[in-house]
Amino acid sequence: MLRFFYQKKIKPFFLTNESPPRIRYFRLAFSLAAGLGVLLFGALGLFFFLIFSGFFGKIPTQAELKLRQNETASEVYSADSVLLGRYFIFDRTNVSYASISPNVIKALIATEDVRFYEHSGVDSRSLMRVLVKSILLQRESSGGGSTITQQLAKNLYPRKSYRFFEIPINKVKEMITARRLENVYSKEEILELYLNTVSFGGTIFGIERAARTFFDVPARRLKTEQAAVLVGMLKATTSYHPRYHPQRSQTRRNVVINQMVTYGELPKNVADSLKKLPLITAKVSREREENLAPYFREQLRVELAEWCESQTKPNGEPYNLYADGLKIYTTLDASMQRVAERAVRVRMAALQKQFDAHWRGRLPWGTDSSVVENALRRLPRYKAMQEAGLSEKEIRERLSKAVPMTLFSWNGPVKKTISAMDSLAYYQKFLNTGLISLDPATGFVKAWVGGINHALFNYDHVLSRRQVGSTFKPIVYAAALEKGIQPCDYLENKLTTYAQYENWAPANSDNQYGGKYSMQGALAQSVNTISAQLILKVGIPSTIRLAKSMGIRSELPTVPSLALGTANISLLEMATAYTAFANDGQATEPVYVTQIIDRSGRVIRQNKSQPAQQVLSSESAALMLSMMQAVVNEGSAASLRSGFGLTLDIAGKTGTTQNQTDGWFIGIVPGLVTGVWVGGESPLVRFRTLELGQGARTALPVWGEYMAGIQRGNLREGSTRFEPLPPELQSRLDCMSFVAEEEKTDFFEKILEALPFTRGTKEDRKERRRLKRERRKNG
Repeated sequence: MLRFFYQKKIKPFFLTNESPPRIRYFRLAFSLAAGLGVLLFGALGLFFFLIFSGFFGKIPTQAELKLRQNETASEVYSADSVLLGRYFIFDRTNVSYASISPNVIKALIATEDVRFYEHSGVDSRSLMRVLVKSILLQRESSGGGSTITQQLAKNLYPRKSYRFFEIPINKVKEMITARRLENVYSKEEILELYLNTVSFGGTIFGIERAARTFFDVPARRLKTEQAAVLVGMLKATTSYHPRYHPQRSQTRRNVVINQMVTYGELPKNVADSLKKLPLITAKVSREREENLAPYFREQLRVELAEWCESQTKPNGEPYNLYADGLKIYTTLDASMQRVAERAVRVRMAALQKQFDAHWRGRLPWGTDSSVVENALRRLPRYKAMQEAGLSEKEIRERLSKAVPMTLFSWNGPVKKTISAMDSLAYYQKFLNTGLISLDPATGFVKAWVGGINHALFNYDHVLSRRQVGSTFKPIVYAAALEKGIQPCDYLENKLTTYAQYENWAPANSDNQYGGKYSMQGALAQSVNTISAQLILKVGIPSTIRLAKSMGIRSELPTVPSLALGTANISLLEMATAYTAFANDGQATEPVYVTQIIDRSGRVIRQNKSQPAQQVLSSESAALMLSMMQAVVNEGSAASLRSGFGLTLDIAGKTGTTQNQTDGWFIGIVPGLVTGVWVGGESPLVRFRTLELGQGARTALPVWGEYMAGIQRGNLREGSTRFEPLPPELQSRLDCMSFVAEEEKTDFFEKILEALPFTRGTKEDRKERRRLKRERRKNG
């Protein structure tokens, strides 16, 4: 029947030349349209085939999609489980579907993809709108035609640039990828993946980071109105940013709430109440507000980035610190770190005020322009302009132009119109500091403060090498004990010139000479002449060997002035060396990472404290600890008791370098070794007088403030007392610290004592000798 109808009716109608002109024109138009349709259909088919076959770039297979993981920030935790910070390209923390508030899911589906549970990756009802607006009209916006799965495909595999038909090629690739995603993952898994990959502006990715950044809550606790704000941002993260554009964000939030009402996810009366609520975001999340240990985290970042390059994942690729979502657990104690950072703020602010008054109207470096010139050459902006080919004259002209700036001060930010050159000079006037606190038994780092402001002063003064002054003397004294020199062997306090060492003549800081000191007395009073004699008795090579075995890695000069601390050594090395005094002569290496876990929960690094090495005899260590307690009880660190109310046992040593350039104090309490350094970024930035610039006035107050905070907060475990010395060791210290030169009257006293009629009883003579010893001891 159909064949007959075609041959007798349709075929003659189109093919006969006897047809009317109108019919012939219709026939021609129909034939052209049919031909174009066939060509267009073929072209579309070829276009789709080329995309599908990978001509315009490989499309991920289902097997690859199964292995797909997001780039996730690595997280750093303290020993007491406080999140210290993240290393990321994209600030993202993945969470499971169960850890996302249902309010987010409802708001997302109602706003972005109401038929999400009905389609298989591509919404056929929206397909024609996508074809017309995106493919034919070449518009970036397809009017909401992309499903959540297509948006996920776009998030996972960002669009590429093509010379022609960029939008349609990317759209088709996303449709194919979306179909494959639906074949690999369940609907819940797709929602989880999507909410972990979606951008919320800047470097913030994923619902968990967004929830904590904008509302300071985890994603599981987001309220309906909060969820509506975040879902509303997906349309345009900048335009609807709740902090930058709160009014727009609130309007968009209410649109999302209306969508939830429209699709039955929210009762109208509840929605009306929610829309009346003001938009309230957290000013700063608690995590960011704390911003703990920036210098420590930066040092860790540098080390771990290098370590990751040598570690391979199960697929054979090296780990990426910024993308592989590692959990890094450290030894840092967040409570101690907070106390340390507060101690630095309080004491350095007071010290800076004193320093500014000391130099009021003058520059600390006088006419020496090298201070600012050196700072200029370290400036990243200066280096960038050099690389851009600007001449020195052009660079200086630009940096000399005054512009509005916000400057750091201890009293809060200061707004000024100032040139970059003047700002360099401004910041060079600041004193800086470093603080490191270690557990001597394990080497675990408990607190690390590398400076006063990481954003402005990047140099970490826990690691920077500066002259150590008298803090090196305990190592010399320990070497003397190991050599067999006894604590009560007296040494003369006399100014001596050593011709064999280029006429070196070590002088005391107070220029006082005479009398004899025991080792304990000389250490407590930091007598330079005695330290010089000791290093020459022990031998410089022997002293250096001991220092190296105690943990000092810096180069040590083979000169006797080493005894006075002329070597440049880091604060971390010095604190490490002092652990031997606190740990029965055993030196411990510093440890600050205990464990690293990858995103699958596999432990990829497990650190424990290294076995301690016996570098001193336990007797020498105990004697040194006792002698360093005299530094606190009667020597240069005596202000710790009266000034900070510290009641626990303390041993330690202050240090001050030439011209008051560097101030040091390294102190030991039961279970903790803490070192502090204070000085300028340039050695020319210093106090003019020893009274103001000595370590007891600069570094020791920071240490005292820190330890007072530890004591108030009961943050240090264990006893507050050192183990008492055994009687045999105590007897080796049982002598006067200082013996003055005998006066002439002593000679006659001795003659009178020798005469029979002046001797008195045995008890009388004994009492006179005791009183004489007391008189000499007290000066």
